[in-house]
Parts: sequence; structure tokens; C-alpha cells
Amino acid sequence: MEIRVLDGYCLNPGDLSWEEMGRLGNLVVYDRTFPAELLERAKDAEVLIANKTLITAENMAALPKLKYIGVLATGYNVVDIEAAKERGIIVTNIPAYSTDSVAQMVFAHLLNITQRVSYYAEKNRQGVWSANADFCYWDSCLMELSGKWMGIVGFGNIGQATARIASAFGMNVGVYTSKSQAELPEGFKKMELDELFKTCDVVSLHCPLTSTTKEMVNATRLKSMKPTAILINTGRGPLINEQDLAEALNTGVIAAAGLDVLSTEPPTPDNPLLTARNCFITPHIAWATKEARSRLMQIAVANLKGYMEGHVINNVAK
Repeated sequence: MEIRVLDGYCLNPGDLSWEEMGRLGNLVVYDRTFPAELLERAKDAEVLIANKTLITAENMAALPKLKYIGVLATGYNVVDIEAAKERGIIVTNIPAYSTDSVAQMVFAHLLNITQRVSYYAEKNRQGVWSANADFCYWDSCLMELSGKWMGIVGFGNIGQATARIASAFGMNVGVYTSKSQAELPEGFKKMELDELFKTCDVVSLHCPLTSTTKEMVNATRLKSMKPTAILINTGRGPLINEQDLAEALNTGVIAAAGLDVLSTEPPTPDNPLLTARNCFITPHIAWATKEARSRLMQIAVANLKGYMEGHVINNVAK
């Protein structure tokens, strides 16, 4: 069986192994594949493994040997699912591999903002504390999380893990979800979306990107938030209108934002959030702990084994 990994570098830049997948067939791994390279690289493949490489209906039509596409992520919008169904091509994804890592990043951002960790570390490098007259030094307001309201938009695996951590910090948790109040854990409050943005001190986005959630965070919703509010996004970049958020930060409509995703990745140099006031951006790394990537690799291999043995798991092209 011919197996081609089209863009393996982000999953495995060298600290993991492709050996187990290689036992399943003739494996060739490419770090990255540009659109013009795809058909030549994939022409003999029964199996394609991809993360962000687009696999279109036109690609599938030109690859008659293709029987299986393994997406190295939870989201699978890089594959034309309807075209795959029409051609009987199996498409699998990797669910729930990074739940704890992403929830951890939510609080890495939140604690950095509320405790100003990176700011004061840099001040120390500049000698400010050493030259201070007192035993401690601060020149900005610090925030205690206990007693504050955290709004969770979307209550899947990551939203639930984030809510549990918030509760452990003593925060009150509001949830925007299709679940009923009776289905929520004790102490969590179901909220409508506008109520959540209006009342919560921290809003964390964990919903899928759809036509209804695209740019759900816009000027109107931002203006409804508290001026002390913090926005966290580890979900999908296009959930936010980036120009509106940059203006809200620069004019003090909200206090700060912690983002791990942007609408275009890597961002264009003129993205207004790159220079916005109190905007802290990490380069889409919430998922990328070694532990999470190891789980991703294991599930990808298990998915492929299941296909080979005739009991497909995590099939999103049913």
C-alpha cells in the first residue's frame, strides 16, 4: 500500500517517529506540499495523510487510486467531503487529542494577562526591580481570577476542560451551548450569547467555525463587553472580526485579548492585531505540546489500521 504524508513537519519536526505508520505500507513523508506538487506526489497513493494541504474534488478526480484520506487534525475542512463521499473515499480525523493542551493555553494567556508575567519578566531584565526602593515593584493593575465570571462559548471537549479549570480557580462559569441547563455540570450557568458577552469578565471561544459563528465577535458585541473584559481565542481565527477587535483594544473598549489563532495563518504583516494594544498572540501552538502530538500520531496510525482491517473509525465521510 502506497502512503503519502503531504505535510508532516508541523506534527513531527523531528521529535516523533513515523516508524509505526511506515510498517503499514510504503510510506513517503513530505514536510510540506504546495498545490502544484500535490498530483505528482500523490499519483500512486492509495492513502493520503494531510493536515493543512487542501484536497479538492478536482484532486480526487485526478487520483483514481486514492481510497483513504487521513486528516491530521480534528477539523477536516481541508477535504471536499461531498466529493469524497461520491467517490467512496474514506476520510478520517483525529478527535479530542489536544483537549488538555488547548485548555492549558487558555490559562497561559489568561494568567499572562492578569498577572503580567511576560511584562514584569522583561522589566526585571531591564533592571527596574534592582533599582526599586521597595521589596516589590508593579506599575499596573493585577487581577485575581477567583470570583470573576468566565464565559465559555461552545461546550465541547475543550470548552468543558476550560470550564473545569476556571471552576478550580474559583471562577463562576457561564456557558453558551445547545445543551440544556439540566445537562450542564452543577454550578455552571447556561447563558444566551449576548448575555455572556455583556456580563462575563473573561470570554473564551471554543465553538466551530460556521456561517453563523464567523465574525461573531464584532464591533457591536465588543462594545457590549465590560471595559475590563478579556477575550481569549484558541478556537478559529475567523470567529473574530480582526479590525473590530484591534480598534476595541486600541481605544480601551475591552482590556486585553489572548489569541492563538488568526484568520490567515501565518498572518500578513499588516494584520492590525499584530500591533494592537494589549493583544497577546501565540502562533497557533495550543495543540502542539509533545504529548498532544504523540496522541495525534497514535490515533492517525489507529485510524489507518482500522481502515486496513475493515473497521473504519473516526470516519467523517459517511
